[in-house]
Amino acid sequence: MGTRLVLWMMRRLARWPLPLVRALGGLVGWVLYAVVVPRRRVVRTNLRLCFPSLNEAQISVLSRKMFVHFAQAWLDRGWLWHGAEDVVRSRLKLTGAVTELQGSQPTVIFAPHFVGLDAGWTALTQQLPRHFTTIYTDQTNKQADAWILQGRKRFGSVQLFGRIDGVKTILSSLRKGDVLYLLPDMNFGPEDSLFVPFYGTSAATVPSLSRFAKLGRAKVVPVVTRMTPRGYDVQVLAAWQDIPSDDLTADTAQMNLRLQSYIDTMPEQYYWVHKRFKDRPAGEADVYNKTASAP
Repeated sequence: MGTRLVLWMMRRLARWPLPLVRALGGLVGWVLYAVVVPRRRVVRTNLRLCFPSLNEAQISVLSRKMFVHFAQAWLDRGWLWHGAEDVVRSRLKLTGAVTELQGSQPTVIFAPHFVGLDAGWTALTQQLPRHFTTIYTDQTNKQADAWILQGRKRFGSVQLFGRIDGVKTILSSLRKGDVLYLLPDMNFGPEDSLFVPFYGTSAATVPSLSRFAKLGRAKVVPVVTRMTPRGYDVQVLAAWQDIPSDDLTADTAQMNLRLQSYIDTMPEQYYWVHKRFKDRPAGEADVYNKTASAP
């Protein structure tokens, strides 16, 4: 019942003016910041590690802004997935080196975990005539799962690979000239990761960007999505000329370093709610334990 009500509300929000949607998102964000204490601790711990020059007051301000943008982006899925097509197009501004995504060359898009990641996907699939693919993790709630899948398949020619589909299927798609929208800047466990620096702290990072690009004979194109009062700016950056290389660890470290430069322009819009430093190298303590993390 609760899920049905939420999804009904999201469809209704598609008709609201954007300033009202964002105002509601702001309210929801403040409530989440106040109520979801465990995630607030995660966000604050991440920010302390990545921005040691900030004092506690600045950490608090940045944390609240992050929760607000997180909630606003979540509610924006209402109009992204249910709004009129012309309204969606008018709110998604595709900018930068868009020519990098033209033609038929196999391409891996490096799409960092900014709150606008679904807006970036929607802009590309709606506005560019390529076949886009991405990797999808099933949600526990089956109603929500179906809604998210339907939303991400709304525009264009797309395919969502489940993690159980395996690497070979994804590589076959790449080699045929598809575009893979990849979000590798997360911690999926030490078994499939390399420990490389992220803001000076070792972080378990999946090396899938370099690996898919190399095995798929694809170029790497970063796409950075920024929330704005008008909607979203989806900036396509120039293809990286030095990745992939023959050094998987160096490539993954370089990815994190370049990601930092993107985050520095809008730290309040990065997905800090994820436990980015959950897994530690041998001998290092858990950074998220309650005694080490103040509220």
